[in-house]
Amino acid sequence: MKIRNSLALMLASAGLAAAPAVLAQSLTIALSSEPTSADPHYHKQTQNDAFAAHVYDSLINRNANMELVPGLATSWKNLDDNTWELKLREGVKFSNGEPFTSQDVLFSICRTLNNETNVSQSYMTLTKLLSDVQTPDDHTVILKTSEPLPLMPAELARQLPIIWNGIVEHGPLKFAPKEGCGVTGAWPTVVDFNNGKDAIGTGPFTLKSYVKGTGIELERNENYWGEKPAWKTVKFVPVPNAGPRLTGLLSGDFDVIENPAARDLPRLKDNDKFEYVATPSTRLIFFQPDVGRNPSPFVKSADGKNPLQDVRVRKAISMAIDRKTINQRIMDGLATPANQFMPEGMFGALPNAPELKYDPEGAKKLLAEAGYPNGFELTISSTNNRYVNDGQVAQAVAQYLSRIGIKTNVDAMTGSIYFPKRAKREFSFSMGGWPSETGEASALFQLWVASLDSARSLGTSNYGGFSNPEFDKVYEEAIVTVDPEKRKPLLEKATQIALDNMPLIPLHFESSIWAYRKGLQYEGRRDQYTLATSVKPTDAK
Repeated sequence: MKIRNSLALMLASAGLAAAPAVLAQSLTIALSSEPTSADPHYHKQTQNDAFAAHVYDSLINRNANMELVPGLATSWKNLDDNTWELKLREGVKFSNGEPFTSQDVLFSICRTLNNETNVSQSYMTLTKLLSDVQTPDDHTVILKTSEPLPLMPAELARQLPIIWNGIVEHGPLKFAPKEGCGVTGAWPTVVDFNNGKDAIGTGPFTLKSYVKGTGIELERNENYWGEKPAWKTVKFVPVPNAGPRLTGLLSGDFDVIENPAARDLPRLKDNDKFEYVATPSTRLIFFQPDVGRNPSPFVKSADGKNPLQDVRVRKAISMAIDRKTINQRIMDGLATPANQFMPEGMFGALPNAPELKYDPEGAKKLLAEAGYPNGFELTISSTNNRYVNDGQVAQAVAQYLSRIGIKTNVDAMTGSIYFPKRAKREFSFSMGGWPSETGEASALFQLWVASLDSARSLGTSNYGGFSNPEFDKVYEEAIVTVDPEKRKPLLEKATQIALDNMPLIPLHFESSIWAYRKGLQYEGRRDQYTLATSVKPTDAK
């Protein structure tokens, strides 16, 4: 079977876009959560991927509506179920002037497989599945997998920023990850990306400085192959609290801010000097209970066991949460209560998922059936600067759980502290957020629900230790089924099994909000990326 991307071919034949008529000077953006590194293969989080998109390109990109569009690859097709051929864009140069070739793709793949600083192996979930990478010429790459990978283009769009092969010493490159792929020198480290030494990409900007806790400075890449950014310099400033972010916007310190508090939107609406845009996203906010350990570090019960291992307890927790009230009072209506793991209508979601109703009395009965009529003690671990109103949401859920007899504490912390701890499984009941970057249910299930199998890139974010053979069997059949008409019912069945077992307790789907000064226009993105290239002066042609 062959699949051609007609949009890719059309855009490739159209040539490179012209630069905008107006090239402005400087732009300052306040972030609610800062990137944890300038290394594009360090830790897969939205703020890291958004930063990487400024300095690096991927083979395939997504537009603001999450549709696949050409990046460094102008076209892609199946040669057979296990083989994909990509044609690379010609005439592209890295920021140091060196030409981009298929060798850089091979090197980038090998680097993800030889990267000791890759947190939770998050950039290996695709590359581990590759059985061979061939580079027959400078502008062709052939990727082979041992099993069919129907979502290869979507996976390439979300987890393979391309870096220059010249940042390390090497001989002829070949796909032999266990032997180092021909690299003779030391592999690049996160330090050398953070200090700018190895931050060489083909993206629209170059890295001028990265200072954790202070900010990131970028400069326009004059060698960029695509539409030139409107801004000569860009500064990203981390401002975790919504109040100071808004104050900085109103005072003129910032041109754009992400995630203003929903309660402040009327204030912006009434001020003719500022505007905002709210864009629905596919990001699911959820809680991940520790079901794999007994005991669990932050759970205390009269019998000394871990109640979270009982599915009745997990369902009781879900029933205790009033999602609609959280949406109305905390999210100010700018979220959608989640009854499953993807927005309805997306590939693999249940077409008519039953509502996860608020039923505190029913929750108490389930707790009693599970042997906990007097409840138990639990700590919710969450971020306080990563997701929209995350600290407030955690506090609200704690109150709901306390009402059904679960004495609940909240330990909210900054993302820079939280995520490394979660990766080490230091929590018992943790908040999470995940966008559907591939457009179907398989990606979230692969990382967060499937049983841990690092060699196959399964369950690498399954910090709760959930394992269900029935789910694994159905899901693993789905991910090697190329025919979408056959894959869809398999993913729907996997979704139902997951809902029946509650390895993740879904809460809501976020909307993303950006506020900005008049004189600018901003294109909100469903993937929640805050991009300088999404900001343009209103007089840009």
